[in-house]
Amino acid sequence: MKPSFTTADAVALRRARWLDYLALTKPELTLLSVTTALGGAYLGAGSDLSYWPLIHTLIGTILVGAGAGALNQFTERERDALMKRTENRPLPAGRVAPKAALQFGLTAAFGGVAYLSVFTNSLAGFLAALTLITYVLLYTPLKRVTPFATVIGGVPGALPPVIGWSAVTGELSMGAWSLFFILFFWQMPHFLALASMYRKDYARAGFQMLSVADPSGEVVGRQSLVYCIALLAAALMPTMVGILGITYFAGALLLTAGFVVLGIRFYRSRTNGNARKLFLASLIYLSLLIALMILDRMI
Repeated sequence: MKPSFTTADAVALRRARWLDYLALTKPELTLLSVTTALGGAYLGAGSDLSYWPLIHTLIGTILVGAGAGALNQFTERERDALMKRTENRPLPAGRVAPKAALQFGLTAAFGGVAYLSVFTNSLAGFLAALTLITYVLLYTPLKRVTPFATVIGGVPGALPPVIGWSAVTGELSMGAWSLFFILFFWQMPHFLALASMYRKDYARAGFQMLSVADPSGEVVGRQSLVYCIALLAAALMPTMVGILGITYFAGALLLTAGFVVLGIRFYRSRTNGNARKLFLASLIYLSLLIALMILDRMI
């Protein structure tokens, strides 16, 4: 006798399917994008802070981020199957059909752009569409062609706070661009450290990352340090353009100086251990910097 399919089995199957679709959205990257978008909206609103623009920004950026993640995984599903880090993702593992992933990604992506356009303004919708285009149609395919793809990928990664800012203000200003530059320069050592840790995986999948083209790691280490130093200037920019005060300035100076020290260590000794320290430090750094922005605004 065949075992019966119980209600508990059905619930477990639905939960597994839900988790697979959640994995398609690249939840870590989407959460980062949403957090920085809300930060941009919060800073852009100033004393005119209202909850509804924040809620609309939250919903729109979740949809755009989820769609971008799903479309990226759809495009890279065959190469993901060659990498140990990604071989268990829903598409290479065969738990989600490519057509279903494509439909999900397109629906979420276009839905997010439309939502932001209707419920915030057309500028936020345009920036969301620009984020999708540069991430899915430029960065994703160029990873197989040139190490410069990492720099191109920094653009869509840095646009979420600009989307949030424009969603509540309807315009772009130096305040918005200061947040863009922070995210852009932060991403470079963050991703270069990650690519250094997984260079064998990227090489196996045929991705032309800088860590693959530069086996010695000398160029990777040097560029990581250069971007850390550039971040030091960018992190102080919000005070220079008048959207944050001296509390933020002092804290950002100390935090970024510490981050530069780790960049120097990675440049001098390009081991996996130092790459991991730089990568983890980048996550802590950004979290503390955002908290510092909120604290400064509250004060």
